[in-house]
Amino acid sequence: MAYYCKKTVADIDCAGKKVIVRVDFNVPFDSEGNISDDKRIVGALPTIKYLLDKNAAVILVSHLGRPKGEFNMKYSMAPASKRLSELLGKEVIQAKDVIGPDAKAKAESLKPGQIMMLENARFHKEEEKNNPEFAKELASMAELYVNDAFGTAHRAHATTAGIADYLPAVSGFLIEKEINFLGNAVNNPEHPFVAILGGAKVADKLTVISSLLEKCDTLIIGGGMAYTFLKAQGYGIGTSLCDDEKLDYCKSMIEKAEKLGKKLLLPVDATTIAEFPNPIDAPVVTAVYGVDSMPDDRMGCDIGPETCKLFAEEVKNAKTVVWNGPMGVFENPILAQGTVAVAEAMAASDATTIVGGGDSAAAVEQLGFAGSISHISTGGGASLEFLEGRDLPGISCLENKDRKIVAAGNWKMNKTPSQAAAFIKELAEAVKDAKNQVICAVPFVAIPAALEAAKGTYISIAAQTMDYHDKGAYTGEVSAEMLADLGVKYVIIGHSERRQYYNETDETVNLKVKQALKYGLTPIVCVGESKDQRLAGVTNELVAYQVEYALNGVRDDQAAGIIIAYEPIWAIGTGLTATDDQAQEVCKAIRDTICKLYGKNVSSVITIQYGGSCNAKNAAGLFAMPDIDGGLVGGASLKVPDFAVIANS
Repeated sequence: MAYYCKKTVADIDCAGKKVIVRVDFNVPFDSEGNISDDKRIVGALPTIKYLLDKNAAVILVSHLGRPKGEFNMKYSMAPASKRLSELLGKEVIQAKDVIGPDAKAKAESLKPGQIMMLENARFHKEEEKNNPEFAKELASMAELYVNDAFGTAHRAHATTAGIADYLPAVSGFLIEKEINFLGNAVNNPEHPFVAILGGAKVADKLTVISSLLEKCDTLIIGGGMAYTFLKAQGYGIGTSLCDDEKLDYCKSMIEKAEKLGKKLLLPVDATTIAEFPNPIDAPVVTAVYGVDSMPDDRMGCDIGPETCKLFAEEVKNAKTVVWNGPMGVFENPILAQGTVAVAEAMAASDATTIVGGGDSAAAVEQLGFAGSISHISTGGGASLEFLEGRDLPGISCLENKDRKIVAAGNWKMNKTPSQAAAFIKELAEAVKDAKNQVICAVPFVAIPAALEAAKGTYISIAAQTMDYHDKGAYTGEVSAEMLADLGVKYVIIGHSERRQYYNETDETVNLKVKQALKYGLTPIVCVGESKDQRLAGVTNELVAYQVEYALNGVRDDQAAGIIIAYEPIWAIGTGLTATDDQAQEVCKAIRDTICKLYGKNVSSVITIQYGGSCNAKNAAGLFAMPDIDGGLVGGASLKVPDFAVIANS
């Protein structure tokens, strides 16, 4: 699954700067040429208003319709500019071209707090070809680039991806919202997780079917694509839509669901017609048949009433529901009952409900259920590719959020509760201006006192280890649930001393990591080599193995938030320390391993610390290394002046 942790407009200084914003104003028009639905324009308002409030000069760029690379004023952006002016209560200056003299002159004279719209980007064939010269010309008008067009984020076009090669590039709030909803629903869903797929063709959703089967508890398939699955099961489907070339694929997906223990729900009855209506909304005579008794001369165009009940009941019991694709020919009211039933069930559900754009989003809007859905995606194709786990070019090109620099003090078996409280209060004053995150890992008995002392400060409290069981006959152990209940946010796992003296293994480290994540704790995972292993020249390979084992079974969104501490065993308690270059080499090997496991988006944001005798004298040099994001500090964390220097490095 694609993971994104991208900077937004809130992460940059845009005051007084010219900002080019890619919006998706590809809005529909009625027969009289008026905008019939302005939701895409309304969806971009938070980003636009934020930039204007910050006194930026805003240059909007979008496409509309299919002008096929030619200037065709039938597809002008002027109506969208007019509607945006009405919504903002201020003039939106309309350019006469895209990168021509009028656009450049208007952009040049645009003042902070003003807004303008370029003409339709697809008036140039170079747009869809992602021509670098075209992208460079666009970029020349601004100082920053913001992409807030999720609906086109799956396209590698000049205005969605190419322009990011020439300007600092961040996301708008609409894309941030889409990433959060779709990413959390699929990467971190509350179970039971039900996915509903509809639409006409299996071929359109090949990858997403397989991907969702691995993540959801129940996969519901309706719409025209259901009949290919039914035929694959041996049912007669009459004249219903069928993709005969995908019958073997459907059989393999049915087998996959059984193998994974997932529920795959198909229609049990169908609403049929004699022939497809022309026009599509013409009156039709329907008849309902069970899927085991469909006549040869009938066409299934909607799920039947029993299937409506079956699907609705599954939605009722879900905690997360994602829906992409209608259940039938919903444009015809007579053949929309299945789509209505799913929409009603989602609207009545207490679950997190997400509609993945396209026809299903249009259906929800038309049927009046939009206000009761948690999130309706603005991008049909983009949301589908996101659910498939593909990288979206219009998002991948944006800058990642800056990695956190974390100074974590491991107090080991030092300080009583009263001493811990006094120390944290003193430390809080010394690090109040630190830009780095500060964590204190205190003895178990000191956790409550430390948490109380840390209230209202920038200091977080960590535990030094935990058990991987929820409960049981484990005298002296502390569970993840206990730590979470106290309010602890972090836990050290696999420290070299735990490995050396308490038989911590790669297997128990992995079990603890997954248990910590289960209860919302952030693991600080320690890896490192002994002196003999370093002399044997196997450090990088060993550390890579330890990282892979520790994160086995961990999702990409979870991995991105984990902290990994490179902690050479030979440097713990010996006074020895790795040189800056030695530490950097291993931390880079760790980041490369994360990239191999999870991709560049995760590897670019994960925090990697150095933890071998980090002190006030060497911290600045270590933290300056490109792949080192702070330190796991031992003895130096017990002295306020020293730890304050480290925290401020």
